[in-house]
Amino acid sequence: MASSLDHNPPNADRHITAGGTDWLWAVFAIMLLSDLVMVFLTFRRARGTRLFHQIAVIVLTTATIAYFSMASDLGATPITAQFQRGGAGTRQIWYVRYIQWFITLPLLLLELLLATGLSLSDIFTTMFMAWVFVVCGLVGALVVSSFKWGYFVLGCMALFYIWFVLLGHGPRSTFAAGGVVRSGYVRTSGYLAFLLLLYPIAWGISEGGNVISPTGEMIFYGILDLLAGPVFLFLFLWGLRSVDYNTFGLRSGKYNDGYTSTGAGYGNNVAGTAGPGMTTRNDNVHGVTGVTGTTTGTAAPGAGVGPIGTGAAHNGGGVGSNVV
Repeated sequence: MASSLDHNPPNADRHITAGGTDWLWAVFAIMLLSDLVMVFLTFRRARGTRLFHQIAVIVLTTATIAYFSMASDLGATPITAQFQRGGAGTRQIWYVRYIQWFITLPLLLLELLLATGLSLSDIFTTMFMAWVFVVCGLVGALVVSSFKWGYFVLGCMALFYIWFVLLGHGPRSTFAAGGVVRSGYVRTSGYLAFLLLLYPIAWGISEGGNVISPTGEMIFYGILDLLAGPVFLFLFLWGLRSVDYNTFGLRSGKYNDGYTSTGAGYGNNVAGTAGPGMTTRNDNVHGVTGVTGTTTGTAAPGAGVGPIGTGAAHNGGGVGSNVV
């Protein structure tokens, strides 16, 4: 059976082997299967409670496309290695992998940090440092001279910031969802922080130092991506399976398909009060109770209209005016 290398010949002296493409196809299959399972689990949840699952779908979809590209021997460029080994002048640098990480690493951090009490500014800054970490790795890999190690150091500095937030700042924040989520966060953040420590090591002996072959690089990164992707996401979501979604404070405020947590939906859980010359009415929908006029009328959640007066109610307040 012809391999991907027969259809897409390598473009560098030191490149992946047929065995390397077989490994990449295996990782692609795991990513694809995990993505399909995550999509299924997402649509089993009510609207308004899918955020964590949808972030996981984005991560796994991106990884699936990236590994399809690499298994097809696409998405790489030849770069002259700083350290010549094995008589090879150029080495394959897989820029498609960095495109994957540019999308997935900030989302993995977002997935984890949304469970904490950190502010949005803290979370966004941490995501920015993830972009710095990835971009410095890509630029360093493309640089031929020893200046590549300057980018390596800058990327590690960004990683130190991520570690500080994951292991220092995050656990000290207020967890609205309670101690169960806090203990789960401590475990998963330590797990992810350890995996992030291994990525610079893999970079240093592959794109940086040209110590291991591109096939060895694929095996190293592939294992890390599987552990930081499907394994991490399924473990994290399993830990949230019994947590009330409302405690995260992530409500969109928009109408959903009937999700209830404590007997109420995504409304403000407060019945509206009638304005002058008006009475309240329950339209049997979750959320805010609408109000109507003194005679027959219709009402949407939080608003009512009658032939004698019009009125609206929101957060327990009502307004009415006697107009025809």
